[in-house]
Amino acid sequence: MIVIGAGPAGEVLAGRLRSRSDKRVAIVERELVGGECAFYACMPSKALLRPAEALAEARRVPGAAEAAAGELDVAAVLRRRNEVIHELDDSRQLPWLRDRGVELIRGAARIAGERRVEVGGEVLLAADAVVVAVGSDPLFPPVPGLPEVHAWSNREITTAERVPERLIVLGGGPVGAEMAQAWAWLGSTVTLVEALDRLLPREEPFAGEQVADGLREAGVQLHVGTSASEVRRDGDEITLKLDSGASLSASHLLVAVGRRPRTDELGLESVGLEGGGYLEVDDHLQAPGLPWLYAIGDVNSRSLQTHAGKYQARVAADRILGDGGATARSDRDGPPRVTFTDPQVAAVGLTLEQAHERGIRATAVDLDTEATAGGSFYGRGAEGTTRFVVDEDREVLVGVTFVGPDVADLLQAATVATVAELPVRRLAHAIAPFPTRSELWLQFVEAYEARRGVTMHSGN
Repeated sequence: MIVIGAGPAGEVLAGRLRSRSDKRVAIVERELVGGECAFYACMPSKALLRPAEALAEARRVPGAAEAAAGELDVAAVLRRRNEVIHELDDSRQLPWLRDRGVELIRGAARIAGERRVEVGGEVLLAADAVVVAVGSDPLFPPVPGLPEVHAWSNREITTAERVPERLIVLGGGPVGAEMAQAWAWLGSTVTLVEALDRLLPREEPFAGEQVADGLREAGVQLHVGTSASEVRRDGDEITLKLDSGASLSASHLLVAVGRRPRTDELGLESVGLEGGGYLEVDDHLQAPGLPWLYAIGDVNSRSLQTHAGKYQARVAADRILGDGGATARSDRDGPPRVTFTDPQVAAVGLTLEQAHERGIRATAVDLDTEATAGGSFYGRGAEGTTRFVVDEDREVLVGVTFVGPDVADLLQAATVATVAELPVRRLAHAIAPFPTRSELWLQFVEAYEARRGVTMHSGN
């Protein structure tokens, strides 16, 4: 088997193939083993966010607030970020592959016909399968002047060695919101521009509103519902014009409006597929009509989440090794996702609007995230809403969203409930420990009972 791309999805797949068979597995990587997430996205961004997030929470807790009177040590934050990404050195990633017997080939891979992959002039032949796990690149919109100003992508912003004096962030999705808040906390003057009418437009409306409040508290200036119409550079100064008529100036510009698959030079044309776009796959992660070709991770567009790519890797590996029933079932309809701002947004499944668009007779139960006994131990004044979206016909959860401080670890229980399609009547028997914020589940059941005028403890 040949795996193209040694990011998280490719690594998991290669390791699983080797651990469950004695067949040879080669993994081809043109850059860093570990991929975008390890070096330029998930890991460095969280290293930048965590110190200020912890400080913000401490300042909301009486007793701790008095001890947290100092300021962030920016140099220490950047040093720790560099430790997390191993100074952009992937040598620590290599033993994991070596210990599993995965052969690493350095270079740019190109498909050169059925089961054939060309790397550096050498053609490799896969007896069983070729798996594309090349990931994605940042998308730059066609704004006049943008190519000439040397705008930053996620790579430059997460690895910057100095705090930008003034930063414009183009895009109010998770990357834009996280980086706006991180660098504002670290001392940059930050302005964020989002073309749609709210931040985090794929999440519940209240999530974007509450994150917007958090960004404003951090000092970020927001321009929502307006697009960039032109950008130019004059020396060290970047000027961005908006279609609202406003004009913004900064020392640096971050573009965080989306991603595009790395398929332009992959050679898909050699097997009858079109390059430059996402590689379409079925629920077995196979390319239609090409049973030897698989695609996992960002490149297939099912979900641009690292953990979803790793899930797909396990499914694809099992399929390649002969499990004909191996099927990806939970990576399309809202896999778990977290935006690590303050407040955090942790969600799984469908929003209420998405459920209605699919014809589901859904209702929502909204709760104050901190209105539990466990919430008493988190910071005062921490805003946040939790929403449970219920399919009324089946009485099962189809989506859950938590907004509040440090809510990421509340998400797995919601993921289990939605993936397993547990009836609310069954959830009523899942005892929530006291005093923790998990009692949100008890509050949900009680609110749902009151709305339906029934008790959920009878039956199954």
